[in-house]
Amino acid sequence: MSKGKMLVTQESDEQNNEEEVTNNQKSIVVYNNRYQTEYWVNFNSPKSTVVKPQDADYSTDIPSLSYELENLILARFPRSEYWKLLSVSKRFSALVKTGELFKLRRDIRFNEPSVLMLASGENCWWAFDQGFGSLRRLPVLPSDICFTSGDKESVCAGTHLLVSGREIEGLTIWRYEFAVNKWFKGPSMIYPRCLFASATCGTSAYVAGGIVVAGGTQSVHNTVEKYDPETRSWTLLPRMTKPRKLCSGCYMNNMFYVIGGRNDDGELTCGEFFDPEMNQWNLIPDMLKDNPVLSCHSPPLIAVVNNELYSIEASSNQLKVYLKKSNSWKQLGLVPVRADYNRGWGVAFKSFGDKLLVIGASTVLPSRGSMAIYTCSPEPESENLPEWELLDNGNIQLSHFIMNCCVMVA
Repeated sequence: MSKGKMLVTQESDEQNNEEEVTNNQKSIVVYNNRYQTEYWVNFNSPKSTVVKPQDADYSTDIPSLSYELENLILARFPRSEYWKLLSVSKRFSALVKTGELFKLRRDIRFNEPSVLMLASGENCWWAFDQGFGSLRRLPVLPSDICFTSGDKESVCAGTHLLVSGREIEGLTIWRYEFAVNKWFKGPSMIYPRCLFASATCGTSAYVAGGIVVAGGTQSVHNTVEKYDPETRSWTLLPRMTKPRKLCSGCYMNNMFYVIGGRNDDGELTCGEFFDPEMNQWNLIPDMLKDNPVLSCHSPPLIAVVNNELYSIEASSNQLKVYLKKSNSWKQLGLVPVRADYNRGWGVAFKSFGDKLLVIGASTVLPSRGSMAIYTCSPEPESENLPEWELLDNGNIQLSHFIMNCCVMVA
């Protein structure tokens, strides 16, 4: 590699290799893979410099790898480090930005979960990667003040994060694409809605129920839609058996489940699931019959790990597992967060690989107003209490009230 081809050169060469940016992010390190030299790129100043991608000029006496083998190696690169590839070469940059690297990761079944969340009082989303070993702030979502300050729902589909809320002009969706680290507006659902159930399966996202506003009137819906990140479009699925809002969704046993909620007749204790092979919904009566009914409570706090359904009872902070054969719930022990603080609101309860993840106000740590993050590997057959592990969040002081949270697996 010649001196003029290094990622960051002497001052006389930098004029041809730099461009001005005004992004207000943290400082990052760019690595020159050949010489393992560190160069700091400061994004804190109003006008900082970054290096344009360049193709390496390798000597002819060094054997090169085939593109196919290079791609397989890059696919195993930690996803949180992909920004480094953008400055190595134009080909590497294109692999990331076009999404080809993520498709290859899916093909070889190599993926990582990332937790994307918005805490109360924050104007930016945060992404926790590598098992909470690294974190970064997403770009500011460029919506109006109505969307920023209002209630929102979120769901992931592949490398897309969809955030639904209300702008001054009406219900809308903003889409964050991990590959290009940008927000885009749309696409809107066929039936724009709020307070709906959602779930992720592979690269697809599903939404069901909620409140739909049409012609100046609101109605509780039973419509269902599926989002495809490849086409960036929504398609309709068969309607649920019951209209419902403030319900929860999950994907289990290759089927989309919608549980609980309310309709015009009051609280719903039933659940239902969509069978894609039969293309129909099946009702599960009394699925939540033993749950205490609280006024103004959150949608059910549910998560699926290894095809087992878990829930947190908001009134007691009790972790429970669903017994499919008997249509009943088994208590496993208390969770280390206060779901009872706000009737379930502000608590994130998700599946994180083969673990359960819960984020909120700790019942163990001294009250300090900041969030605590716990995981556990559930054992539904065990009589022992779950062992929760407190994770280090890098001393980031975010509010314990989590507005939105979802897990991206890519």
